[in-house]
Amino acid sequence: MDVSFAYFCQQIFSSPTLFITVVLTLGVIFVNGWTDAPNAIATCITTRCMRPRPAILMSAAFNFIGVLIMTKINASVASTISNMVDFGSDTNTALVALSAALFSIVVYSTAASYFGIPTSESHSLIAGLTGAAIATGQGLSAVNGSEWIKVVYGLVLSLILGFAMGYIVCKFVAFICRNADRRKAGIVFRYAQIGGAAAMSFMHGAQDGQKFIGVLFLGIAFSNGETSVSGVLIPVWLMILCSIVMGVGTSVGGEKIIRSVGMDMVKLEKYQGFSADVAASLCLLCSSVFGIPVSTTHTKTSAIMGVGASRRLSAINFSVVRDMMLTWIFTFPGCGLISFLMAKIFLSVFG
Repeated sequence: MDVSFAYFCQQIFSSPTLFITVVLTLGVIFVNGWTDAPNAIATCITTRCMRPRPAILMSAAFNFIGVLIMTKINASVASTISNMVDFGSDTNTALVALSAALFSIVVYSTAASYFGIPTSESHSLIAGLTGAAIATGQGLSAVNGSEWIKVVYGLVLSLILGFAMGYIVCKFVAFICRNADRRKAGIVFRYAQIGGAAAMSFMHGAQDGQKFIGVLFLGIAFSNGETSVSGVLIPVWLMILCSIVMGVGTSVGGEKIIRSVGMDMVKLEKYQGFSADVAASLCLLCSSVFGIPVSTTHTKTSAIMGVGASRRLSAINFSVVRDMMLTWIFTFPGCGLISFLMAKIFLSVFG
């Protein structure tokens, strides 16, 4: 399969369906940078370590670096996403269904962002791809169980491990700093939390950037008449394209989501914000290395809850947590159903 940039440009202008797929994929990546990336810097902003605009620009830069470096080192997350569902042997139908899935994700995620709800782009993507693949007429046989089960692992991992790591890291930090001068410690943790936010942004790019690279790569394969991308190396130009778009999306911001995650759920001090960032970054790093696609939103928010619980359970605003949990639970059936219906409509019009 030819994956050169020159051939890609040629294919875009000769295939309207591929052009739409690329535009929608880049739209989803942009929305991900806009709605998901603010989670990475939420605690840094709300503890007043950085002002919103510099934090957003820093996050955009580290998202870019994370996509580029981690995909080059280990692209197993992208492979998991690419092989999770089977769109069938008709590549034209597959490309149309993929476009429908991406359109549904953009609509769902933008609506959630409007209401300030920190949704999981990862789960929107997974639900959207699954619903569209089922709509091609293959039913549940379109789902690759061995790859899809990694999604279930990721759901559990991001919630349980994120909470546990947040609790443990915060307790450890509090213990080693128990005799430190509070004013001096506050200065140290201010800069430490900026580093933690940068690490979170890097790992957000590493995780979520790979997911969407896998989708765009799949679209390129369909336009080449290939039904899968197994054994084909992801080209560097594709990594750069996706990382730039995600970085631009991050630069737009997401102030409602920053308030929901960083202020409404738990009131954090600087050392607690640092602990949450370190805990979430470690969880994302482990998941990326083992090729498990987890939700950066789930991981960060559960780490924040773990940090809050290390002080006392009453420090957590459970009404905000409940609203987030209900939104996450609704994402799979909600976005999956929208994608299924949109795929049916797209296939009837363009198929």
